[in-house]
Amino acid sequence: MAKPSEEQQRALAGLLGLGSHSARKSHYPELAARLDDLETERNRYKWLFENAVHGIFQANLQEGLRAANPALARMLGYDDPQDVLFSLTDLAGNLFVGGAVELQAIGEVLQRERSLLGYETRLRRKDGSHLDVLMNLLLKPDQDGLVEGFVSDITERKLAQLRLQQLNDELEQRVMARTDELLEANRNLQQQIAQREQVEQALRDARDAAQAANRSKDKYLAAASHDLLQPLNAARLLISTLRERDLPDAEQVLVERTHQALEGAEDLLADLLDISKLDQAAIKPDVALYRLDELLAPLVSEFQTVAEAAGLNLRVRIGDFALRTDLRLITRILRNFLSNACRYTAQGSILLGARRRGDCLRLEVWDTGRGIAEDCLESIFLEFNQLDVGRAADRKGVGLGLAIVERIAKILDYRVQVRSQPGRGSVFSIEVPLSREVPLPISQALPQPGVGNPLPGRRLLVVDNELSILESMAALLGQWGCEVLTATDETAALAVLQGRAPELILADFHLDHGVVGCEVVKHLREHFAQPIPAIIITADRSDQCRRALQKLGAPLLNKPVKPGKLRAVLSQLLG
Repeated sequence: MAKPSEEQQRALAGLLGLGSHSARKSHYPELAARLDDLETERNRYKWLFENAVHGIFQANLQEGLRAANPALARMLGYDDPQDVLFSLTDLAGNLFVGGAVELQAIGEVLQRERSLLGYETRLRRKDGSHLDVLMNLLLKPDQDGLVEGFVSDITERKLAQLRLQQLNDELEQRVMARTDELLEANRNLQQQIAQREQVEQALRDARDAAQAANRSKDKYLAAASHDLLQPLNAARLLISTLRERDLPDAEQVLVERTHQALEGAEDLLADLLDISKLDQAAIKPDVALYRLDELLAPLVSEFQTVAEAAGLNLRVRIGDFALRTDLRLITRILRNFLSNACRYTAQGSILLGARRRGDCLRLEVWDTGRGIAEDCLESIFLEFNQLDVGRAADRKGVGLGLAIVERIAKILDYRVQVRSQPGRGSVFSIEVPLSREVPLPISQALPQPGVGNPLPGRRLLVVDNELSILESMAALLGQWGCEVLTATDETAALAVLQGRAPELILADFHLDHGVVGCEVVKHLREHFAQPIPAIIITADRSDQCRRALQKLGAPLLNKPVKPGKLRAVLSQLLG
């Protein structure tokens, strides 16, 4: 290789500052200017690094973050960039949601590809929340694993994508709904065109109406069997206990009147449980001849006490008439009229009267209550519809009274009318066919209560989830001389029995938490290894209940329990 010429050597020495003093001196300004340019460029990059909108960092694949700009620190929720200079372990635990597995996968891609562009991931912020980011990572050559990274916050974009997806889903649902509506409209149009399809639609409507009637019946039966029969059963037992005691004449009269009222309630409840038969017109009127005064006497006696308790005056204005009607059905209608009058009258009086209208007699119930607005007169005959009962809100009911009146009136072919003025009162009336023949009055003696006590000393267990019924049953059986143990469930029964089997079990069919009395009787029999006699008491009149009792081999007494029948069954089982 040829050596450089002397001239070339001098030029090279001058560039390197090795020439004469004058030559070195001439290159200092150029070097200073170059250094200034480099400093200016460094400051510019430093300014861009510190003021960049996106996050910038330097990292080492073996050590972790070396440098980070303020934008990245703010993005991660830190005040100082020095706080985000995580080691490799901290990166896996504190920054990357994917942890060490994700960090290792990133390193493998960088080692293989030298870069990782458009990488979307989630980072963990200081407060523990997550941040969606887009990263561009570059592995610098010959820098011993040095990585430069650029980070963009794409949380808003992700949210926008999610909202867009939701809008798309909603749009698809609306399109499907509109399509279904159009298809339904098309089907309806075809049904209107074709006579056969019109008939099928009419049959479907009739089926739906029948199903609605059945649902109404089931709802009523469920409410009546528990809400009405349970408290009535407790009251019946308590009154029967009082009737068998030697009371002063005045108290005995009160007890008898209460007993008669409860008997009237029992009759009413039995009729209400036949509402399904009313819907199906299965009840056929049993028409006979009755004197009006004898027909109304039990109602007057029953509601005289109710009216007095409510601070009302019950008046009766009837003549010497006779009717050809069904006693139970017409009594039920008038009882509903009188019950509503007592319920919706705060003060004043109630009048039960009769007016002759041609061949019919109009039986009317007047009250001085709040009255009914004209636009509500039709709705009061709907099922489960009740007006605000105000002061009498504590009275129980399911809103079926006038709905039953309407059904019975259709069966009897009687006309029901109602007139009302808000603030002044209402008049409910029904027209009944008159009879020209008036039978002679009949005197009826009240039945005398039984006073026998055939069960002294017998150890009986009563299981019922209603405390009022337990207390009433204990009082009645105790008065008959029985040793009575009471319990609300199987656990309580075993506790009170104290290892001694009872001589007989009286159990309610429906107990708490879905347990039935048949199960309790079965378990007690197994526990004591004895075929203990049992009686099941229930308001349930379903086929399921009857089948369960057939398997148990126990007699059934329906609520409200009649004391005479209860005593007869007890005597038969224990005798």
